[in-house]
Amino acid sequence: MANNLLGILVGAAIDREEGESGVKGALEGYFIEGALRLVAPILVTYAIGWGVQYGIRRGLHALTGDDDLRRGAMSPDAKG
Repeated sequence: MANNLLGILVGAAIDREEGESGVKGALEGYFIEGALRLVAPILVTYAIGWGVQYGIRRGLHALTGDDDLRRGAMSPDAKG
């Protein structure tokens, strides 16, 4: 629980500004921070993977001139 202390404090402060007791906000902050710790590495990994495949596709398009590589294989404009 001490690992999510920042989320607890921020959630409680926001909840108190709205006129509440802060307990509900503290719980929400706790769970949101935990979810962010789970989701953030997945999103970063996805973004890096997307960037790598995009760069490779652009490089292959520059070498071959194939428009399907530029658009991507799953594009609705791709032939096939």
